[in-house]
Amino acid sequence: MTDSFRILGRSGLRVSAIGFGAWAIGGPFMARGKPAGWGQVDDEESVAAVRRALDLGVTFFDTADVYGTGHSERVLGRALSGRWDEVVIATKFGLTFDAATRTLTGEDTSPGYIRRACRASLERLGTDHIDLYQLHVGDAPPERVDEMIAALEELVEEGLIRAYGWSTNDPERAAAFAKGPHCAAVQHDLNVLHDTPAMLAVCDTHELASVNRGPLAMGLLTGKYGRDSRLPMDDVRGDSPQWMTFFKDGRPAPEFLAMLEAIRDILTSDGRTLAQGALGWLLARSGRTVPIPGIRTADQAEQNAGALRHGPLAQAQMEQIHELLQPHAVVKSQ
Repeated sequence: MTDSFRILGRSGLRVSAIGFGAWAIGGPFMARGKPAGWGQVDDEESVAAVRRALDLGVTFFDTADVYGTGHSERVLGRALSGRWDEVVIATKFGLTFDAATRTLTGEDTSPGYIRRACRASLERLGTDHIDLYQLHVGDAPPERVDEMIAALEELVEEGLIRAYGWSTNDPERAAAFAKGPHCAAVQHDLNVLHDTPAMLAVCDTHELASVNRGPLAMGLLTGKYGRDSRLPMDDVRGDSPQWMTFFKDGRPAPEFLAMLEAIRDILTSDGRTLAQGALGWLLARSGRTVPIPGIRTADQAEQNAGALRHGPLAQAQMEQIHELLQPHAVVKSQ
C-alpha cells in the first residue's frame, strides 16, 4: 500500500489517504438559533470541486444528513452520479432537522429513527448503500450503545451499509462502539495544533480508522486568516460557538496563531503549501489517519489533493514540530 491510500479500519475498504469533507457544500442551516453552515454556496462550484477531487485521486467523501439539512448529500449524490464504483461514501445520523426551515430540531438515536435516517440518506445520495454510517451525536448516552449497534448490524445484514462508526471526541465512547462487529472507524478532532494520543491509542487497540475532522483547524491552517481577519456572521466560525476553539468572536484565536507561526517554516518546507504540510503531519502521525479537509472549490480540491503527492512529513520534521510546540503545551491541553 502506498502513502496515497489507507485501509478504513476493520472494514477492509481502501480509501485515499486524504478525503473530502462535505460540510461546507451543504450551505446555510441553523442550530439553536445560530448559523451552523459555512455561508452561501454555489452548487455548480461544489459539483466541480467534488469531481475535480475524484479526478485527482480522492476517493473518500464524508458528509452528514444534517449538513444543509440534506443539501450536502443531494449535491454529493449529483456530483458522483455514475461513479459510485470509484468512491467510498461516509455520512452521519442522529441529529434531527426540518429541511423546510433548514433548522436542527434535536437528536434521535432510536433504532426506528436510525433505519428511517439511513433510507432517507440513501435516497438523497442516490445510491443503494452507504460505506461508513456514523453516529453524529458525540455525547450520546453509553447505555444506548448496545441498542444502536444492534440496529446498525441489521442494516449491515440487509446491505444498506457496509460499516459504521461514531463521530465523537470521547475515547471511552469510541471504545464502547468498537465492540460492534462491523465498527470500523471513529471520527474525531485531530490536527497539528491539537493532538489526541488517547483516541489514536483506541484506534490502535480496536483496529479502527481515525477519520480526522478539523484537520486544517477550521481553516486556520490554510494560512488565509491572520490577527485582523473577521469572519462573516453567516459562517459558523463568525459566530464562534463555544466548541469553536480555533476562532473566538469571529477572529482567529491568538494562541493558535502563535502556534502556527512557530511551525510554519517546517510545514511549508519541501515545496508544500501550509495546508499540505498540515495534512502531511496527520499522515505521518499514524497509519490509521484519514484527514477530511473541508472543500468548497476546485482550487481547494487541487491544493488538498496535492498532499497525496507530497505524502507524510519525515520523522525528523515531526520531532522538530513536537519540540517547537512544547512551549505551547498548556494551550494544547485546554
